[in-house]
This record gives sequence, C-alpha cells and structure tokens, in this order.
Amino acid sequence: MLQVVPKDQLSDYVGQEVGCSDWFKIDQARIDSFADATLDHQYIHVDKERAAETPFGTTIAHGYLTLSMLPHLTETCGIAPENVVMGINYGANKLRFLNPVKVDSEIRARVKLQDVDEKKPGQFLLTSNVTIEIKGEDKPAMIAETLAMFVVQ
Repeated sequence: MLQVVPKDQLSDYVGQEVGCSDWFKIDQARIDSFADATLDHQYIHVDKERAAETPFGTTIAHGYLTLSMLPHLTETCGIAPENVVMGINYGANKLRFLNPVKVDSEIRARVKLQDVDEKKPGQFLLTSNVTIEIKGEDKPAMIAETLAMFVVQ
C-alpha cells in the first residue's frame, strides 16, 4: 500500500523499507507487445523455439520491460507526501539487470527510501532503492536507484 505522509515527516522514513508490491505475471503477450512497441524483436524475447536452445531455456522479458513496470509496481508500495499535485519520474542514478525474467515469471518491487531533498518549496525529490524480485528466485531481476519528484500544494 502506498504510504502518504505529511511532507515534514518524509525524512523519518529514510533508510527504511516503505513497501513491497503484489506479484505481477510477465507473460508472452506482454513481452511481444513490448517488442512491438520498442522494435526490439531479438529472438530471446519473441522466438520460443530458438530461445529454448539458449541457456535460459525459454523466452525472457526485455530488461527495459522490467524497468518499465516500475510505475505500476511501485504505485502501491512507495511513499509520497500528502497533498500531491503531481508526481514525475525524474530518472535513475543506478540501474542493473541481474537475472533474466523468464516468460510467465512473477515479479514484484521492494522499495527502500534512500533520501529526501526539498529542491524548492513544495517540490520534493525522493531517491529510492528498488529491487525487482522474481518469485522462486534468490537473485533479483533488477536493482535501481530511482528518483521521483513530487509537487505538493
């Protein structure tokens, strides 16, 4: 569940895990749609027969598909100040793809707040460490240090 807290209490959560999303299945239709949207039709993503011959044994999601799921996954497990007018993806400082997401795997996000910086009055830049876990796997799919700007009233 997204935590909404008074802006003057955001810094109290620095260094803490603020949430974990529900599991989300990455199926072949989603992988194919992403391939179409990005024009990245490399066989390891879309050709089941050829992908079966790789060390993965099946098709895998694009790393950037996994990354693109962050807004959906973190909308329920992050933290935000009260009275948000808008939230903006501000970027990432670090990003690593550590383990492929095989077709029909389930992933989830685990979020830890790393830093809060009030850039201007009413504009808060939150830095979070996000880990994308794969159900049944010890090694995560992805780790990222993400930035989100919140504008409050």
